[in-house]
Amino acid sequence: MSIKQTIRSLVLLSALAIGANAYATEDLIFTLHNESSYVVVEVYASPNDVEDWEDDILGQDVLGSEESVRITIADAREQCEYDLRFVFEDGDVLERPSVDLCETNSYTLTD
Repeated sequence: MSIKQTIRSLVLLSALAIGANAYATEDLIFTLHNESSYVVVEVYASPNDVEDWEDDILGQDVLGSEESVRITIADAREQCEYDLRFVFEDGDVLERPSVDLCETNSYTLTD
């Protein structure tokens, strides 16, 4: 193999490795639909193998009844299963373990 061919092969392998790495760490994007009759004031999503909850996704915002929001999880993980936690305006809490957000691309809250 000539030096030119070797360099070309290394460049191709590097491009493939970078492409695979970029794919593995893409942001996880899903739509949260609130079809319940309650206002959601906090939303948490943590990988199902992590013990603690991540930061509140909504921040200062709320998700009213019959509203939807597009959520981006940019945590550089290669994971699809997340535990979800919802806190409602009245203080009630709903937790849903191991939701595959890659499979569904959405999650719907109902009464």
